[in-house]
Amino acid sequence: MRYNAYSDFLRQRYGEKVYKLPVSLPVTCPNRDGSCGQGGCVFCGEIGAGYENLPASMTVAMQIAANRVHIAAKYKAKKFIPYFQNFSNTYLPVQQLEQYVHEACQEDVVSIALATRPDCVNDQYLEMLSNISRVKNVDISIELGLQTVNYHSLRKVNRGHTLAEFLDATLRIKKHNIEVCAHIILNLPWDDELDVIESAKVLSAMGVNQVKLHALYIVKDTTMADWYQKGEINLISKDEYVERVVTFLEYLHSDIAVQRLIGRAPEKNTLFTNWQTGWWKIRDDIEKTLVDRDTWQGKRCDYLNGSAVQKFL
Repeated sequence: MRYNAYSDFLRQRYGEKVYKLPVSLPVTCPNRDGSCGQGGCVFCGEIGAGYENLPASMTVAMQIAANRVHIAAKYKAKKFIPYFQNFSNTYLPVQQLEQYVHEACQEDVVSIALATRPDCVNDQYLEMLSNISRVKNVDISIELGLQTVNYHSLRKVNRGHTLAEFLDATLRIKKHNIEVCAHIILNLPWDDELDVIESAKVLSAMGVNQVKLHALYIVKDTTMADWYQKGEINLISKDEYVERVVTFLEYLHSDIAVQRLIGRAPEKNTLFTNWQTGWWKIRDDIEKTLVDRDTWQGKRCDYLNGSAVQKFL
């Protein structure tokens, strides 16, 4: 494998296949309720990212049990990662989050993943999570939605935060011995190859543990859908996306696990999804390109630790 695939990373750490179990919490986002903005990101629909999630009205234990039955039967899995996925999962009182995380700490759970925003990361919350990790002997990771390091693009998509908040959150998370996963969209309409390279370099310099790549899809009834239908934004081609992923991987440090190369979304909720191509076909194109070019993750990661003075050492 020419990149550090997450499935291999999990197998090496836990000794066997490990599967995520999506969990919904009754939370929202500070970019929706007026705390830092209204309406959310321009690409985010009313249900957020949890297309396959069970309703948040179910308890965490009930959702884990229901999803475990399906996943265990289909993939013969015995170890799991409850994934608190939808909206900003640390955007609630710390005591309430503590209860949800405790409820997810079950016998066959080896790790817990929480998706959130950089401006929803606080030391008190991290101390609580670190304590649970230590007492329950379960790994914890926090997935930060960054999308791009281009702060001009972050403003255009109405993220409600800039790169600085991501840097701050990452440093705080790592200080508490919790792993960091960064979520990146490689084909925002305003970003180019230099933004792709800089995103890889920033994540490498910050020492994030994992990265999750996504191709932008256009969700119906969003601000971005309106721009798309009016022809106000242009999306790159599938081949260009493959090129960007390969370039990103070349500049990404080899130690960073890659959770995915491209995401997926149901066509019924979108105007545009992955160039109307199966996500696995695009993944296969990326992997084939890596082989054909004899390139790999980290090949161009030569810019850290004072690269200009390396010749003197």
